[in-house]
Amino acid sequence: MYNVMTVLVNNRKSSAIRVQELLTESGCIIKTRLGLNGGGEACSDEGLIILELKGDREKIQALEGSLNKVEGVKAKNIELSSDD
Repeated sequence: MYNVMTVLVNNRKSSAIRVQELLTESGCIIKTRLGLNGGGEACSDEGLIILELKGDREKIQALEGSLNKVEGVKAKNIELSSDD
């Protein structure tokens, strides 16, 4: 089973600190983290974070819920299995 969470962060200046706190709190379930800046050549106030997660479903759902409570942040977890 693979869990991949995408996190769209709008207005990074106001939400980045809280997002970082939540990711740090959940550090034990984050296997891979990739941050993408949406601005091309210029620094953008929007970014995308891609997380590969390992751990129990409740902790993953809790992280998704906490991230979605942050203003300007949208998180979506995708579960993929070769059995599907």
